[in-house]
Amino acid sequence: MIRAFAFCMLATSASAGPLFEDRSDRLPDHIYGGGWEHFVGGGVAVLDCNANGLPDIFAAGGENPAMLLRNDGDFNFTQIPLPELTGVTGAYPIDIDADGVMDLFVMRVGPNVVLRGDADCGFTDVTADWGVPAGDHWTTAFTAWWRDDGKPVMAVGNYVDRNDPDGPFEACDTNQILTPAADAYDSTDLTPGYCPLSMLAAQDARGRLTLRLSNDRHYYVRGGHEQMWDIADERFLGAEDGWQNVSLWGMGIASRDLTGNGRDDVMLTSMGDQLMQLAQDDGTYANAPYSIGTYAQRPHTGDDGRPSTGWHAEFADVDNDGRADLFIAKGNVDQMPGLAMADPNNLLMQQPDGTFTEAGLVAGIATTARSRGAALADFDGDGRLDLIVVNRRAPLEIYRNVTTGTGNWLAVALEQSGGNRNAIGAVVTVATDHGNQSQQNTIGGGHAGGKALPLHFGLGAAENATITVTWPDGTQSSDLVQANGPLTLWHPRDR
Repeated sequence: MIRAFAFCMLATSASAGPLFEDRSDRLPDHIYGGGWEHFVGGGVAVLDCNANGLPDIFAAGGENPAMLLRNDGDFNFTQIPLPELTGVTGAYPIDIDADGVMDLFVMRVGPNVVLRGDADCGFTDVTADWGVPAGDHWTTAFTAWWRDDGKPVMAVGNYVDRNDPDGPFEACDTNQILTPAADAYDSTDLTPGYCPLSMLAAQDARGRLTLRLSNDRHYYVRGGHEQMWDIADERFLGAEDGWQNVSLWGMGIASRDLTGNGRDDVMLTSMGDQLMQLAQDDGTYANAPYSIGTYAQRPHTGDDGRPSTGWHAEFADVDNDGRADLFIAKGNVDQMPGLAMADPNNLLMQQPDGTFTEAGLVAGIATTARSRGAALADFDGDGRLDLIVVNRRAPLEIYRNVTTGTGNWLAVALEQSGGNRNAIGAVVTVATDHGNQSQQNTIGGGHAGGKALPLHFGLGAAENATITVTWPDGTQSSDLVQANGPLTLWHPRDR
């Protein structure tokens, strides 16, 4: 039985609704292209690669070269040279060597690549130097976590085995867990594999660090399902854990506590219904009621009534009212006739009662290109989250958030000494007079890409907030801060 919603109503400034300006003409030409191996993927990694406080962009190109764009401010971007990389499906920023500079794990059709950042948006291929098994797979998913004070453990999700003569159907490849050894990484198979298109290591509804895999039924066809792998126990959850198998065309994962119970709820994108699972107090998940407004199973504008295809999903507070909204990138795989071709992206705005209302068209971001990866990030530093979208066989898009009457905000970065420099696994709770909200600091999820930026919180009308951080080692710290600015919080041992 689904528990009653317990959403708190947060005071906010009056707003006419979300509004974005298309600034795509500020970007150089870039298209995620290619054949069937690039029907999926098309991710974008967003990071600050030169420590100037502005997010930069790494965009997958598929058969075209990947692209790195340095943010020069005021929505001006400069293309920066990279080691030429084709076959790229996506990438995730991660500080592997704990030097305070973001690196990139680049997923490819073919050997994966690790790029080390140099603090001036320069990147060097260190895959062999760091002993990271590159493999030769069709990699479409990635996540990482720290088990101690050393290097990260990384999970790599591989799609269809291209070398299986009986494929591609029922030919899902094996996934890998990459564990740090003395001067390299050991690779262990994680089986069974059901063609993952997204992976996320995060605290689950039980409060345990768990690897969630969202798998594509199109290729596993039967016998497969969504998976949850307990990281400490190194086992998949089953019925004895309250885990109910769900089979869908899994493409993306978004995770955030929407109900205020301290447990992250999860959005899973797919063909047709986009499935929201609400974390229950007993540590299990229940499908959200249809009335919540997030299923987004058909185009919300136009005359194409066929089912939608969802890809990247992301929770973020677009109008800073203190409630997380939801963006979903949509687009036909290529020419699948049973699914919508004109499939606009969704911007679902959370209401005070916890339901969501579609605003993509009025906001100006309801493009009908075949969208894939995306990210909501504050590219101009004004406290409002902007939007970048990667499209298959169509140009890269970027939108500036010009919503009026937005609320106050915070951007919270975490730092600590040791191998886990950015405190991945920490939980940040922000409390104001109007209620509490929390976010986990994670790497992974989305579709084929993610961001390594300060955690953004909308505060509504609140002018200050108490931030409580539960650090990865269990230490807690609290700080009273003023609204409307970025801040960096250090672990108490490092202050």
